[in-house]
Amino acid sequence: MSLDRLIKGIKEMNNPTVAGLDPKLDYIPEYIRQAAYEKYGKTLEGAAEALFEFNKGLIDALCDIVPAVKPQAAYYEMYGWQGVRALERTIAYAKSKGMFVITDGKRNDIGTTMEAYAKAHLGVTDVEGESFEAFGGDALTVNGYLGTDGVKPVINVCKDKDKGMFILVKTSNPSSGELQDRSIDDGLTIYRTMGNMCEKWGEELMGEYGYSGVGAVVGATYPEQLGELRKALPHTFFLVPGYGAQGGGAKDVAPAFDENGIGAVINSSRGIMCAWKKEEGLDPKDYAQAARREAIRMRDEINSVKN
Repeated sequence: MSLDRLIKGIKEMNNPTVAGLDPKLDYIPEYIRQAAYEKYGKTLEGAAEALFEFNKGLIDALCDIVPAVKPQAAYYEMYGWQGVRALERTIAYAKSKGMFVITDGKRNDIGTTMEAYAKAHLGVTDVEGESFEAFGGDALTVNGYLGTDGVKPVINVCKDKDKGMFILVKTSNPSSGELQDRSIDDGLTIYRTMGNMCEKWGEELMGEYGYSGVGAVVGATYPEQLGELRKALPHTFFLVPGYGAQGGGAKDVAPAFDENGIGAVINSSRGIMCAWKKEEGLDPKDYAQAARREAIRMRDEINSVKN
């Protein structure tokens, strides 16, 4: 299954991390922005070009040390079709460099609508008998709160195209407990119930490392619950946001890993993208090397505390 490819990359690079590509214009050095504006003007197209050029530099600097990237679709969609094209170009460029791509779209619907989302982001689109990859991601984040009706269409595409998904289970945001921590009739929390459903859904997509193609999003900001879910969900691989800018540290993410030191991939977005802003006197043209240094620091810090 697709997550086998992610796990293989993690093991080969000894790096259980993913770089989030959630760019804002003020994260991007001025020289990149100005070059894009000179070509396309201060327009949606100019902004989208700046996003892509910024991402290219990051991918070039990270591809030999970080196994995966995670572009968040909203940061591209806000620039219209031009931004969506930058997302597609970013995915294609990362894959050309051998990186695993997790498209962070948190899609959520049922039936043929969810099938359309799955085909768009993970599968192929049919045009009068001809098939095309629209985006070509390797995995997609999914909101599972519509139940099996919203997950089964993604499972079918994953099975057919060797792709994976990460379902929201215990998210990193402060208000997540308003719903996810509530108990239901059987005494389990909603997040634990959703985790159990991931285990069940994943039975159709089991991989060679003991983890299925149905992963779970579990935040670094809740380390106790992270440890609880790791023990309860032995076949569910975790995508862990909340490290760095959101307050999670290496010790917080340590419970995500199993006894073999695998079982999770830890995301950092702003920490890597904006590393160049934190190095005093750095030439902005060296932004990608600053990102590389931060990615190495993050890798080494997490490896020092995991099993």
